[in-house]
Amino acid sequence: MVYSTASPEPVAAGAYNVYTGVATEDAAGAAVPTAAQLGLEPPRFCAACGRRMIVQVRPDGWRAACSRHGQVDSRDLDTRR
Repeated sequence: MVYSTASPEPVAAGAYNVYTGVATEDAAGAAVPTAAQLGLEPPRFCAACGRRMIVQVRPDGWRAACSRHGQVDSRDLDTRR
């Protein structure tokens, strides 16, 4: 399986919440975990399709991969801050 690292779509603003997997139009009452609100939790669901992602947590960050939309690394997101 080859993942694209060009576009971090799995954690971009999308149709699904990356921490709960709930569709954003249905997320009015959905609670986001406290650790996610504090930025301590990596995304677990793809924002584009809502599928559960494979997440690897490392001492220096995390890597998440969606089987349909590729992978994203926390190091890639740090360069955009």
